[in-house]
Amino acid sequence: MSSTENGDFHVASNDVPWKVLRDGYHFKLLRTCPVTGTWVALFRAVAGSSVPPHKHIGAAEYFVLKGRIEIRGGVENSGVTAHAGDYGYEPNGIIHEKTCSPEPCEYLFINHGPLQYLDDDGGTLFVLDWMGIQEKWDAAPLVG
Repeated sequence: MSSTENGDFHVASNDVPWKVLRDGYHFKLLRTCPVTGTWVALFRAVAGSSVPPHKHIGAAEYFVLKGRIEIRGGVENSGVTAHAGDYGYEPNGIIHEKTCSPEPCEYLFINHGPLQYLDDDGGTLFVLDWMGIQEKWDAAPLVG
């Protein structure tokens, strides 16, 4: 990662190693910003993996690079099924049930604020902000 005196920023993502976020999910943390709370990551998910229910406390954007993901149950359940080449925007305050990867996929994720992970009753399990994702990156093992 490098930045210039002009303030622009460049990451050669091929030089960033994949790390284990959790079982079935790997990530490359590309950027965190303490000023705006934004964080940017590449995610790689194995078939059958999922992101637990969560609420966006800040908008998010994604771009699917490979495979597909099913957001809020996919198109069959009034959600979104995003395929390679698809871009999506998720507004502040939106709540997701489980987001699934029915096949292996990779996607770029730009989050403009924290994610509030929810239990079955809608209570807060934990909040993941730019500091939390940085801590996860720092502690995560390399993909073997």
